[in-house]
Amino acid sequence: MAVHFPLALVATATLVLSLARIKALERYTMTLATVGTWNLCLGALGALVALATGLAAVIHLEVQLPARLAISLHVKWAIFSTIGLLLLAAWRGAGTAEGSRPSRLFLVLLWAVTAALIVTGYRGGENVYRYGIGMTHNEAAAQLRREE
Repeated sequence: MAVHFPLALVATATLVLSLARIKALERYTMTLATVGTWNLCLGALGALVALATGLAAVIHLEVQLPARLAISLHVKWAIFSTIGLLLLAAWRGAGTAEGSRPSRLFLVLLWAVTAALIVTGYRGGENVYRYGIGMTHNEAAAQLRREE
């Protein structure tokens, strides 16, 4: 749950803030921008919680080298994505009026960080389904049988 909420909130924020930039929807700009800003801020906080829970989960984890390298890559993406989201949320939440249209530069950066967050999620899925990280022994064995 901790990892899915930030993904959903940030993806929604990115789409809604992008819609707020469209001239044809100018009538709804304030509402779209406000909803997008709140989703972005909540998604950034959720990403911080997900990062904290993920780091806590791997502190004492003992895995083989390939899995350790995959975890390391996932953690790097997670730290980058979370810092990017926190900076963008601060820019949007405290640096501009809540209902204002986002700038083009802001949207380009937001789309880039959203893409990074999606890569982070993909890497996390790889850790679970390829390396069995976070699965019990029985779940991992069942996964291996399905792959054969």
